[in-house]
Amino acid sequence: MVGVDTTQLAGARVTVVGLARSGVAATYLLQEAGALVTVADRKDRGELLSVLGSLDQAATRLVLGSDYESALDQAELVIVSPGVPSRLEALERVRHRGVKVISELDLASRFLSIPILALTGTNGKSTTVTLIGKMLQESGKRVFVGGNLGTAISEAAVQSLRAMKMGRLCPYDAVVVEVSSFQLETVERFHPWIAAILNVTVDHQDRYESIDEYIAAKNRIFENQTPSDYALFNLDDSRVAPLRRSARASVLGFTRTQTLPPDLAGGTYLDRDHIMTIIGGQTQEICTRSEVKIIGNHNIENAMVAATYALLSGCPLDVIRRVLGEFPGLEHALEIVRERRGIRFINDSKGTNVDATLKALESIDQPIWLIAGGRDKGGDFSRLAPAIRRRVKRLILIGEAAPLIAKAMEGYQAIERADTLKQAVESAASGARMGDVVLLSPACASFDMFADYQDRGRQFKALVQSLPE
Repeated sequence: MVGVDTTQLAGARVTVVGLARSGVAATYLLQEAGALVTVADRKDRGELLSVLGSLDQAATRLVLGSDYESALDQAELVIVSPGVPSRLEALERVRHRGVKVISELDLASRFLSIPILALTGTNGKSTTVTLIGKMLQESGKRVFVGGNLGTAISEAAVQSLRAMKMGRLCPYDAVVVEVSSFQLETVERFHPWIAAILNVTVDHQDRYESIDEYIAAKNRIFENQTPSDYALFNLDDSRVAPLRRSARASVLGFTRTQTLPPDLAGGTYLDRDHIMTIIGGQTQEICTRSEVKIIGNHNIENAMVAATYALLSGCPLDVIRRVLGEFPGLEHALEIVRERRGIRFINDSKGTNVDATLKALESIDQPIWLIAGGRDKGGDFSRLAPAIRRRVKRLILIGEAAPLIAKAMEGYQAIERADTLKQAVESAASGARMGDVVLLSPACASFDMFADYQDRGRQFKALVQSLPE
């Protein structure tokens, strides 16, 4: 077979496709391993100036613009960034030559001999990964937290490789990594010690032909596990729970609505208001649900998963309880921005799909002024209609999907359109009354108007903070 083993990269011709954050990190890792790196991106140099500034351009061959696919012609290994469709015709031609096409996630994992704690799911990944990281860190462990969450896992691999070259141990005891379906499409050897699927709801249907194809990508997180590993499944999710039957690892579950079935090795569940866990045959109470600081039933599930990972990793129970009682939540995930004139403003810009927005609406008891819209990802907006009729005082729509959302709200009249996020915030601020909540939870991607969901959330926060007292 044509190609190269990633453990023998010195002098190998490797092409990285996609100059996003993970592409840059993969480039540095490959150069540290001695590979001859070519970076390809269909954007031209002018669109990539900020990214190119972070690369050692003297050591990197760049093929940018319309001719970027030519960078694949001589490649002995190809690394794809998550945003690059894995079934691109140019990549299929590479595979036909016998050259491996793998993700940055898979590449980096091959340089790590420490436990990898990974999780995927449609919603809640970043919150749960952050909680796990905090629990391990406060237990005295040296932990790298990253992946799809923000910092590419290749950065941990670079540190590990440098330490090995100097005859030192890896600077981390464990890696906690958020994994997307896009990253999992091209894994080959990625092998987490603990893996979980938090949930699966309709998302990314602009990328996948069906929900089944999306689930199959998620399920690849378990494919290289062995009986000495752990696989954790959401028993309340009808799409996730059946996947446990094909797992080769020790199977655990988590549930808010039922007891743990006898076919599992353990897991975490609710007993009235008490979060309970069974690990290694031992039953323990984690805490009561009221002791979890972050709001929403979905965050109780996230807390359950984080506690399970932490207990498996040897974290003391008192540390787990303390983190759950103190953690305020992530930026852009039901983040309380400001209270002004008795009106609370909440930033849920990470709500990029219908189910995330539904969970946000269910987490708030007060009347809601909802700002939604952006770029449609193939979601079924009609599923929002019942919750909006029950909970939303007024719906303000922005972005490309505004007409689609409005059309799906049959029978609901309190809708207005805003040309900009600024206009939406000002309209909500002037119309809302004491006791109301102004919630940004778009149910859409951000790319029609913003760089990403973080840019959208930060602009929302800046607009809210600039409102006069």
